[in-house]
Amino acid sequence: MISIVVGSTGLVGKNLLLELSGKKTNVIALTRRPICDLPKNIKSIEIDFDSFLKDEIFPACDHIYICLGTTIKKAGSQKEFKKVDLDYCVAIAKKARKAGATKVSLVSSVGANPSSNNFYLKTKGEVEEAIKKIDFTVVNIYRPSLLIGSRQDSRFLEGIGQNFSNLINPFLLGSLKKYRSIKVQTLAACIANPKTSSGVSYFYFKDFFDNES
Repeated sequence: MISIVVGSTGLVGKNLLLELSGKKTNVIALTRRPICDLPKNIKSIEIDFDSFLKDEIFPACDHIYICLGTTIKKAGSQKEFKKVDLDYCVAIAKKARKAGATKVSLVSSVGANPSSNNFYLKTKGEVEEAIKKIDFTVVNIYRPSLLIGSRQDSRFLEGIGQNFSNLINPFLLGSLKKYRSIKVQTLAACIANPKTSSGVSYFYFKDFFDNES
């Protein structure tokens, strides 16, 4: 079995690589820049997304993990944000399917909705809908809220949110529980060990703890 992780230098991607490195599977990390301390049993391929998606042959694989994402501030504009979070993700999924992948796991966001008035949540909803239309046998969509973990790139507002999340989480009950913050290691363990067989499945806060050690 061959798995490919896209977005492998991000917060979720790098933790997912650690989880997958302990499984009996061949893992390839597609990345735009070198990865430090990459597990020895994981191969990395450095690419330029624009040229790769246009011209290059996608490696044969069984499962594609899409953890790719940016921020509007980092991207520079809503247009560039959408290019990464929507266009790249959908193009990668289509190329992976042509290369033989039957399973796709997508890291999205709680509140994702293609009809949302919020640009971020609308984009996340659009990418979910586009990937669901590709004929994968298994589509796993993960909708975490605020992620707790250390990023290489500092995000000021996210840092503030992480500091207060432990205080807020106990008050998010019932239907609001899905908005609780989650440790990225817990999310990565869930993504690497999904308990699904076929069809489209959504995962929220309550679903992320089955594989936590």
